[in-house]
Amino acid sequence: MRRCIASALLAFACAGTFAAPADDEQLDARVHALSHQLRCVVCQNQTLADSQAELAVDLRRQMREQMRAGASDDAVRDFLVQRYGDFVLYKPPLKPVTWLLWFGPLLLLAFVVAAILRNRGRGAPPPAALDDADRQRLDAILDRSPEPPR
Repeated sequence: MRRCIASALLAFACAGTFAAPADDEQLDARVHALSHQLRCVVCQNQTLADSQAELAVDLRRQMREQMRAGASDDAVRDFLVQRYGDFVLYKPPLKPVTWLLWFGPLLLLAFVVAAILRNRGRGAPPPAALDDADRQRLDAILDRSPEPPR
């Protein structure tokens, strides 16, 4: 009897592993596509799809459950933004809170170019020529006799 139950459980587990319904494949594709648009809040430099952090795995599971329950991609994205803020999006929306994020690099570049242009003509002054008295003192300090110029 135990063998029969074990065989039935094994067959059921294998059937679920090898024969994935088309709905699950579509769901996997949706979760995968959406998770490439979201940032892992633990890793911060990986997409949610690429991250193996426990939180990323849990968020992908939650996304799958919400999508299986009928939530749209936008609803899932809004849920994650509400929970973690705009930081979770790789393409944050353009709004006053994110203006520095969008325009900060351009402002920094403009500042650097302006500073370079402003200081372009300003260089170190050329070294002053030594007169004979200074040259004799320098030769005495260096303890050498003056050489004729070549």
